[in-house]
Amino acid sequence: MSSEEKVPERVPVSISELSKRGYQLLKEDHIAEAEENFRRIIEIEPQNNYALVGMGDAARKRKSYHEAIRYYEECLGYHVGNKYALVGLADSYRSLKQFHRAIEIWEKYLAQGDSDVTVLTRIADAYRKVLDFSRSKEIYHKILEIDPGNPYALTGLGYLHFDLKEYREALTYWERMHEKDPKNIWVLTSIGNCYRKLKTYEKGIPYFKKALDIQPNNFYALFGLADCYRGMNDPQESLFYWQKILDADPDNKVILTRIGDSYRAMNQLDTAREFYSKALNIEFDSYAVLGLALINKEKGNYLEAIESLSGLLVNDAKNPRLYIEIAQSWLALDKRDKALEVLTRAQRMGIKNLGIGELLEKLQK
Repeated sequence: MSSEEKVPERVPVSISELSKRGYQLLKEDHIAEAEENFRRIIEIEPQNNYALVGMGDAARKRKSYHEAIRYYEECLGYHVGNKYALVGLADSYRSLKQFHRAIEIWEKYLAQGDSDVTVLTRIADAYRKVLDFSRSKEIYHKILEIDPGNPYALTGLGYLHFDLKEYREALTYWERMHEKDPKNIWVLTSIGNCYRKLKTYEKGIPYFKKALDIQPNNFYALFGLADCYRGMNDPQESLFYWQKILDADPDNKVILTRIGDSYRAMNQLDTAREFYSKALNIEFDSYAVLGLALINKEKGNYLEAIESLSGLLVNDAKNPRLYIEIAQSWLALDKRDKALEVLTRAQRMGIKNLGIGELLEKLQK
């Protein structure tokens, strides 16, 4: 470097200006430039809460959550209870799926009396993830008191009741969401799934079809429709939608098995066998084995059916259907004592099932 050349001097900028610029750059996803501004603040004022939180936010945007945690904790060391550091810290732990730790920090935030709806939503979601449904529900309802139409609280309550198998209650929240956002695919398929779980299949079908109008290859809508038609004993229509899923995912063993079920329901047993075998070539599937056993039973190969069904009992000893199918196979072979033995064993195991009870009563008479 010659004596005439000079190192360019930094233009003096106030901490306030650096902070504003840093957060604006962060908002625009210019993370490295934002960090440079925050570092310049820290050089001047190492304990500056805006700069430390800014560095944490930048690290979090880079998905460097452990680094973000260090900055937020450093800020809290100097500024106990800083709300932005607490939220960032909790969000970092949430991203690391350490939900209990995130909840602990969010509760500190709430203890300051702040009712920020965004933070309340995150806390309620975290409680739902750790299966503390009562606390989660309590916070979601608190959000709805503040903001009656809050979509995150309505969605969260929909998922919460669905997870608890309270499908009618889940529907009330999903339907409120549907009124607000009638073209939301997640809402449409969630309503459809509630009706599907309630076995009111004909009510679910229109919602899945509306979802397909918006997104023709949506997996959840196709699956929902196929399963609804299956529940309505319409294997031909069910097959149409299973096949659409298989076209996009040819190695999906669950769908291969469902297609096998459709062909078996239509009495196309050889085609059904072909699809069950394809599923088993990918990976063991108990439903595919069951399907093949039922084909053997249908074709009169009762001993082969009994062997397969008995094998399934090893890992599914409480499944009443297996006992009924085995007993019926023994009866077809005129082995009444064997059928009685199987059904009695099921009862001794405490399996309460109407079909088992009726068949056993018939044989005992």
